[in-house]
Amino acid sequence: MVALTCPACAAEVKPDDIICFTCGANLPRSHPDEDAPAVATVMQEYLRHEETTGSISPTVLRLAFPTGNVEVPAGTSLLLGRDPAESLVAAAFAQFDNVSRRHATVTVDDAGHATIRDEHSTNGTFVNGDRVLPGTTVRLADGDTVRLGADIAAEVSLPRQEPDPATLSRERSPNGQVGPA
Repeated sequence: MVALTCPACAAEVKPDDIICFTCGANLPRSHPDEDAPAVATVMQEYLRHEETTGSISPTVLRLAFPTGNVEVPAGTSLLLGRDPAESLVAAAFAQFDNVSRRHATVTVDDAGHATIRDEHSTNGTFVNGDRVLPGTTVRLADGDTVRLGADIAAEVSLPRQEPDPATLSRERSPNGQVGPA
């Protein structure tokens, strides 16, 4: 068996030593790839999974208010209201007294599905004229109208990323088979 020595002081060292116990020098590893790979953290595994599956939709919900557009990308939520400390878009509602400081929250999940929840507003949140009960979440679709209080309304623009099965039709070809003619 070959005796291993420290390159700094020539003292004898054991194969598993990582430092010389005589002089304190770091010892070179005979096989650097011998080290076991570091265990990935939960966040690293999650991010690796997200990169490979691409599970966050590129969908962006747009609410077209008369004061300007409010956009909410997939995987996020946004509070609508007059309180600048709470709402990133408070300036759009500053002149509307019927809009509460914390009026409603719009959420677009990772798959691109949008919802709105009334945050116990004073004058109500409405979707297509129907009142959203306080604390209740309602699904939004492209073309819906959202109204905050009696003052301000927005049209919902929510592009679809995949076809809606309800809009698909099956055509019969002249030979009677289902599919494109």
